[in-house]
Amino acid sequence: MARTSGPDLSGAAWRKSSYSNQEGGNCVEVADGFPGVVPVHDSKAPHGPVLTFETDSWTAFVSELKAGHHRA
Repeated sequence: MARTSGPDLSGAAWRKSSYSNQEGGNCVEVADGFPGVVPVHDSKAPHGPVLTFETDSWTAFVSELKAGHHRA
């Protein structure tokens, strides 16, 4: 699989997931405004790596979480 460069995220406005706790624990942040992709990173490492997901894949993932299908 070839690596491709992602969008320029230097001006990204990150927001915490509504499922993240408010005590600074396990927090996922996403950035809006990037057509076709959803950038995601760990709030504890704001300058660390960023994963980008296709919008449809991210929407399906969040829908599964909301439906409770992530519980074992």
